[in-house]
Amino acid sequence: MTEPITVYGAQWCPDCRRSKAFLADLRVPFHYVDLEAEPDAADTVLELNAGKQIIPTLVFPDGSHLAEPTNEELAEKLGLARSAADTTYGLVIAGGGPTALTTAIYAARENIRTLVVERSALGGQAGTTERLDNYPGFPDGIGGAELADRFVAQAHRYGVETLPAVSVKAIEPSDGRIRVLLSTGQELAAGAVLIATGSTYRRTGVAGEDELIGAGIHFCATCDGPFYKGADEVVVLGGGNSGFEEGLFLAQFAEHVTIVEALDQPRASRMLQDKVDQHERMSVRTGTKLTSFNADFDDRLESVTLEDGNGTAEDHPARGVFIFIGLDPNTAWLNGLVELDPAGFIVTDRTMATNVPGVFAAGDVRSGSTKQLASAVGEGAAVALQIRHYLDELEKGV
Repeated sequence: MTEPITVYGAQWCPDCRRSKAFLADLRVPFHYVDLEAEPDAADTVLELNAGKQIIPTLVFPDGSHLAEPTNEELAEKLGLARSAADTTYGLVIAGGGPTALTTAIYAARENIRTLVVERSALGGQAGTTERLDNYPGFPDGIGGAELADRFVAQAHRYGVETLPAVSVKAIEPSDGRIRVLLSTGQELAAGAVLIATGSTYRRTGVAGEDELIGAGIHFCATCDGPFYKGADEVVVLGGGNSGFEEGLFLAQFAEHVTIVEALDQPRASRMLQDKVDQHERMSVRTGTKLTSFNADFDDRLESVTLEDGNGTAEDHPARGVFIFIGLDPNTAWLNGLVELDPAGFIVTDRTMATNVPGVFAAGDVRSGSTKQLASAVGEGAAVALQIRHYLDELEKGV
């Protein structure tokens, strides 16, 4: 591709940084348009995305475009060759977040040939978090993207092979080993497989949600919060830690933020509740359900319908809604191979082994995990040691 790609984005947008880094790493030429420096270019973004303000938006020399693409979608669009360097590994890891990368580092130090396969960008959710203030060793906090880059650099230092923008489509036992099928069609053989595919934000399923995602409905305050600078009202759906944390982040942009929780009491920590209670531009409504998202004549979010415990409904004006109502595990691709709990998370024993010999699970995708970065890293180190023991026994024929 001789002509450059045009990337429309903003400096505060983690997905924009990811797309730029992905293109730069592959030495694909691109021209970057910063919407904060060139606000008139926002009209182009709206026109390309049917009135939705979605970034990054990438425009290709043939006139086609992609809005907020994953690395895999971008790689496919670019026609890139994506394949593992070998066909046999000691360990193949599905997922490229902190758990996966920590496991890979420990495994590589044990001389286990390791491949990390990540459907999107290496670093996982940590890489798209604006700032981490509770990760040990960083008393002043650290940017999520910077920490993710450090994980990746350390893995590469120990010779870990990484395959971003590719996903594991299926795994199955085969003659004492594990057959791994990649989204590219390539087949690999592994002594062991770690499933560390994490989880994704849950949707509400109520009327208007699908039509208004990107046009007022969002799942990442760090990514999209700055769009609502000066907005009269923004709603956060979900009264857990994530909802309160993201609500506090959004309050630096919007004039007022309302947190809506269906239960009678918020589930956030007392410290977060106290911060919100003391914030003059924030309020919390408990025992309240969101029953619909309502659009204006321009097909953008105008209000939400809220219903209290007595069944009384009202339209609540809102320029934007950010949804934080839990996580769904990324396990559908397993097609019933391993045992799952009722919520779809992978069941393991104390060694983090599944019911399938040679297949392990760790991190957010595992039933009983705490969904915290520090514990995800800890699980990565612990499961690496269990995998080493399993491979030793496999080699002995035990």
